Amino acid sequence: MTYWLQELQQKRWEYCNNLDAAKRDSRTSPTPSDFSKGLVAKDNPGTALSQNASAERARNILAVETSPTDLVGEQAASQPAPVQASAINFSLKQWSTEIKNSMSSLRKGSNENRRSVFYTTEDWELLDPTPKDLEDSMALEEKRKHLAEGSKGLTSSAFPFDFGRIPHKARRPLKDMIGSSKNRSSSDSSPTEWCAGNGNRLVSELQLKYQSQQEELEKLKKDLLSQKELVRLLQQTVRSSQYDKYFASRLCEGVPKDTLELLHQKDDQILGLNNQLEKLNLEKDNLQQEVKNLKCKVGELNERLGMLMETIQAKDEVIMKLSRQLSECEDSTSSQSGAINSPTTTSANKELQELDRLKDNLQGYKTQNKFLNKEILELSALRRNAEAREREWQAKYTSLEAKLCQIESKYLILLQEMKTPVCSEDQSPAREVITQLLEDALKAEPSEQPEQAFFKPHLVSEYDIYGFQTVPEDDDEEKLVAKSRALDLRSLSLSENREISTGVKWENYLASTMNREMMRCVELKNLIRSGIPHEHRSKMWKWCVNLHVKKFKDSAAPGYFQTLLQKALEKPNPASKQIELDLLRTLPNNKHYSSPTSEGIQKLRNVLLAFSWRNPDIGYCQGLNRLVAIALLYLEQEDAFWCLVTIVEVFMPRDYYTKTLLGSQVDQRVFRDLMSEKLPRLHAHFEQYKVDYTLITFNWFLVVFVDSVVSDILFKIWDSFLYEGPKVIFRFALALFKYKEEEMLKLQDSMSIFKYLRYFTRTILDARKLTSIAFGDLNPFPLRQIRNRRTYHLEKVRLELTELEAIREDFLRERETCVEKRDLISDDEEDS
Repeated sequence: MTYWLQELQQKRWEYCNNLDAAKRDSRTSPTPSDFSKGLVAKDNPGTALSQNASAERARNILAVETSPTDLVGEQAASQPAPVQASAINFSLKQWSTEIKNSMSSLRKGSNENRRSVFYTTEDWELLDPTPKDLEDSMALEEKRKHLAEGSKGLTSSAFPFDFGRIPHKARRPLKDMIGSSKNRSSSDSSPTEWCAGNGNRLVSELQLKYQSQQEELEKLKKDLLSQKELVRLLQQTVRSSQYDKYFASRLCEGVPKDTLELLHQKDDQILGLNNQLEKLNLEKDNLQQEVKNLKCKVGELNERLGMLMETIQAKDEVIMKLSRQLSECEDSTSSQSGAINSPTTTSANKELQELDRLKDNLQGYKTQNKFLNKEILELSALRRNAEAREREWQAKYTSLEAKLCQIESKYLILLQEMKTPVCSEDQSPAREVITQLLEDALKAEPSEQPEQAFFKPHLVSEYDIYGFQTVPEDDDEEKLVAKSRALDLRSLSLSENREISTGVKWENYLASTMNREMMRCVELKNLIRSGIPHEHRSKMWKWCVNLHVKKFKDSAAPGYFQTLLQKALEKPNPASKQIELDLLRTLPNNKHYSSPTSEGIQKLRNVLLAFSWRNPDIGYCQGLNRLVAIALLYLEQEDAFWCLVTIVEVFMPRDYYTKTLLGSQVDQRVFRDLMSEKLPRLHAHFEQYKVDYTLITFNWFLVVFVDSVVSDILFKIWDSFLYEGPKVIFRFALALFKYKEEEMLKLQDSMSIFKYLRYFTRTILDARKLTSIAFGDLNPFPLRQIRNRRTYHLEKVRLELTELEAIREDFLRERETCVEKRDLISDDEEDS
């Protein structure tokens, strides 16, 4: 009884674990790295953490020992329950072993010769084969032997081993084999034993026949392959000889010797390539055949798994019946305890002893289970405490690192101020010390410092995660300012990481959209405004671009980008010369575009050439190269091409990147109107000192703040820009001025104001505060207002350009008529 209870418990535990594992696998979402395909994503590979490690250790600790597989009958029944065999290890030998175990249990005991461990009060009987059934089985076996001997010389692929052809008495269900034997004599056991032995003998004979036929089939297949290879070699030899004969008879007359040798070499190369092609075709056929075989094996394993599951279910039902029978036996023994001289006293005592033994085992298992549960709870508590302490130490470390960044930044600024020369001829020793301290602070930190790594963290690296150089190498003063700015950025990022990160919100949102398509909504807009995490930026940028250019991509033919690129490379392109000149000037401070051999240079060239062929009215304009370079950091070539189409043809007005830059001039006038409305004090201050700030903001609009703000803020602006459109440029341009409004109002002359405007955007480091100003303090910000003002200023700019063109024509006519002015040239003529 212990054997069957252990086996049931073990099988149920494994089945539940398999179901849980399958459910977990079905709920697991894809890794975000699948969408990171740009230049930046290749430099920052993600790491995957192993799951359920504690559960795996618990399975190893609580594993049940298996009994020896060679024991049969009572010896196997006395062993602990074996682990359930998988469907791959299924064999008929296991079925015969189980039948023997059942037969041995049926013969166990003196007074209960035919009563097995499957005994119940219901009328379940192990049916013995009748003489008629035995005769039918023998006749069917004789017919099969005659058929096998008659077909021995054939080479067909018939499969003689079939479960359906075994006599039905040898493969009866387990329910038919389990039954009651209350009133049956011990003399009925011999037919059952004979039937089991006969079934094993038939199975072994069929297995031997199947193996022999399989060996013959494999041998014939090998012979066939060798014959095919021989035929192929002969065909090649014949073709080669015919080709040589043709050359010897027809082409040798009047042809130079070196030409013949060259033709022979080419012919040998063609033959070699044909041989390689045939070999690859053979390998392909072999692989396809292997795939078919594997599919067949998977189907067989699934069928065997179903059979095993049915067997387990039948055993579960039998054990439940036995449990009810055991409870009924307990009641009957308690009611008949007074009858000492009863003929059933011996059997009742044995049942009571078996019951006591089972109770002891149950109590032992309960005690062991309580102990293990207690240990697991204690280990879980220890693990939680360790994780809490680790989080606390991590928070303290982050806080200290942020403070260290701030202190080092202030230290650099202080040293720079102390280094200022004083009005004295003699150089003081303190100034030498300060100079030395400055050199040590600006010195690049070595990459390997094993002793100091535990005491001083590597605060500022040479490049940030986007590939931009953090500290320049040419100017010492600019180098000092850049390192101080990098330290402040590091401090801000560490402070933000201590708070609740937006990464959790992004993970939850992407998990909710796993089984449905992403759509525009308020939640997604707020998430994008807060910034897309680095690991999800490739996926989201691609989705935003496809959202805006879906109609263009649907109307384009497959391989549209490659077709444009091929045409641009094959045919003369007037824009190619200017593109080549601007490639290395695009982002020289980014490692992906710093040299001609950099990975991004070729991709940048391909995208710009393809776009110049798609849009010949624009061709190429300075500024497009920077837009494409930023897009290529997170997108592949074709996606970056469609990103450029989105910006030029969807977001921006017409003539924005043409020769006249008409749309760009219109946007500067619209921005001036918005400045007077949203920031009237600052606008009046600029008007008072006659400062034309549109000379600075013109480049902001043309390249969407590239090389104007720090990289962290730049990519947050691009996140919102690709989702919402050009209105974001106006928002952030106004937010930059509002961020430093008070500092600008303190400047009291035009030179200092203009000098401050040239670099003040690089001093803004708090992206969260800037975003709050752009999307909070500047509301309301209707797009209709921007469109109306664009229309109004567009007419005015066109009139001005018409007047300028008329003045130019008058100048040209006057120069032709007047001799004194013939030496004068216009700006356009001078450029050309």
